[in-house]
Amino acid sequence: EKFKTLKNEGNDFVKKGKYEEAVNKYSECMKLNTKECTIYTNRALCFLRLYKYEEAKQDCDHVLQIEDSNIKAFYRRALAYKGLQVRKKNMAGI
Repeated sequence: EKFKTLKNEGNDFVKKGKYEEAVNKYSECMKLNTKECTIYTNRALCFLRLYKYEEAKQDCDHVLQIEDSNIKAFYRRALAYKGLQVRKKNMAGI
């Protein structure tokens, strides 16, 4: 029950564009249930919005270990890799 409440609060923060707050709610959810893949893909989305590509990739990797055909995890991991590549290029150009 507490898990559901936290997840919904996290989802509400995402809708409002408050990604840091949403990350905190999803992280609390994970303490209660580590097997719920949607929490990880939701948190990965927040990390992508916050340009935290490494963290997003790790969440997606975790999901794919549990569910190796999770489309959202594949897609968001690809976005994370893309973000990391762009960042690497920008660093090289400085």
